[in-house]
Amino acid sequence: MKPGMKPVTGATPRVVKSEQEWREQLGPKEYAVLRQAATERPFTGEYNDTKTEGVYECRACGTELFRSQEKFESHCGWPSFFDPADSDAVLLREDRTMGMVRIEVLCANCHSHLGHVFEGEGYPTPTDQRYCINSIALKLVPKP
Repeated sequence: MKPGMKPVTGATPRVVKSEQEWREQLGPKEYAVLRQAATERPFTGEYNDTKTEGVYECRACGTELFRSQEKFESHCGWPSFFDPADSDAVLLREDRTMGMVRIEVLCANCHSHLGHVFEGEGYPTPTDQRYCINSIALKLVPKP
């Protein structure tokens, strides 16, 4: 993990709800991604190709996660960002599911699953990172 990346180490979410409360708040697809770490199908999310300026919030709790200035076209099928809006906006933890080792990205406020971050792929971004985020985990608030 690169310097500045914050791994999850027993952190407690600031927003705590029961699974029943999450199920009542979120739709079935949102719940599957945000609370059960599912992944939406590539090239199907509403923010994959959007160029709208604004702030991307966590769909579960409304925390600002990413800004449109950090979004870039990676052509991977999901919205990609090279840096979170705030270094404390997301938490990272090792993910060994699906027979590989990846770094999972979680909302620091409610610990909802957002996607994964990858490094060293050669994209021309300032951080050499690709935060590959499920559209359904985000809510875009357009710039006024």
